[in-house]
Amino acid sequence: MINIRHAAAAAFVVTGLLGAPAFAATADGYAGVVVERSQITVTGHGNVSAPPDLMRLQAGVEVRRATAGEAFKAARTAAAKLTKALLAAGLAQKDLRTSELSLGPEYDNYPKIVGYRATQGVEAIVRDLASADKVIDAAAGVGEEARLNGISFEISDQDAIVVAARAEAFRDAAAKARQYAKLSGRRLGDIVSVVEEGGHDRGPIPFHGVAAMADKASISPGQQAVGVTVRVVYELE
Repeated sequence: MINIRHAAAAAFVVTGLLGAPAFAATADGYAGVVVERSQITVTGHGNVSAPPDLMRLQAGVEVRRATAGEAFKAARTAAAKLTKALLAAGLAQKDLRTSELSLGPEYDNYPKIVGYRATQGVEAIVRDLASADKVIDAAAGVGEEARLNGISFEISDQDAIVVAARAEAFRDAAAKARQYAKLSGRRLGDIVSVVEEGGHDRGPIPFHGVAAMADKASISPGQQAVGVTVRVVYELE
């Protein structure tokens, strides 16, 4: 369910309120009068919040071995085990991708090498949030090589949320313009311009650390908000 709310603050500018005349020469050489139209500028804000419906899990494996070859081979074996566990937890192959692959030496009093460390990361997209705990448990159950590096939540259909926020921002601006026109004893005329200001306040909600495994119902995606600000210029009659 989408909840809509808007902020009360607004920018308000009136130009040419008295309709001051400006003089210009006509085609036949006589002086004519051009009356500048009055304008009002208002800023509207729209904020829409909705529960995320998608989770990204950053998982992986990490191993240490005496040689580079042994470390790399062990990491690949552990990563295959992790992938198999995630698929068994209900994820689709298309929702798994390798996000990291590294191999490097470890030192004790550089440049003395004491071993090699290899890692392989996997990003898993969980589309059914009811199974989020099951997926995390499956990743953690791979063994001592398993690593959980964090999760984030997203709304899959961001465009629909932005459209709703734009509509709310425009309604907010129109209501303010009508009020200011009434306060100034004028009538609201046509729209001169509409400008959407800045970017949209949106993006994934991060949640880091293995504390996500605290209990059987530990995952809480909360709400994600998208904000839009629009500046609208009206004529005043």
